[in-house]
Amino acid sequence: VQLQASGGGLVQAGGSLRLTCAGSGRTSNIYAVGWFRQAPGQERELVTHIMWRNGNTYYADSVKGRFTISRDNAKDTVYLQMNSLKPEDTAVYYCAGDRVRRQYVAKMSSSYEYWGQGTLVTVSS
Repeated sequence: VQLQASGGGLVQAGGSLRLTCAGSGRTSNIYAVGWFRQAPGQERELVTHIMWRNGNTYYADSVKGRFTISRDNAKDTVYLQMNSLKPEDTAVYYCAGDRVRRQYVAKMSSSYEYWGQGTLVTVSS
């Protein structure tokens, strides 16, 4: 399985970006996809998560109401629509695939086996 993240860039505070995570290979191995972000000097944190089959979603409190995760099963692609961006959203964003069928949202990065290469989001004030 390969994941390719794209869509990052520089945007002013209050602006929007859409990130894309395109999967290839044996994507049937993936039960859930998470978007993580890592700012300089900080831990990688789970921002949002979607279950591949039923579409159930999770959002960190810091992004609720501003970010929306969605999937296109036919294209093996997950999107992250980010609105009302803030300078504190600045980070490298990674998509990650979880191959374990869980009854809970895995928030630790170590739970994810497949990773995209990361895309930088910079929000200027």
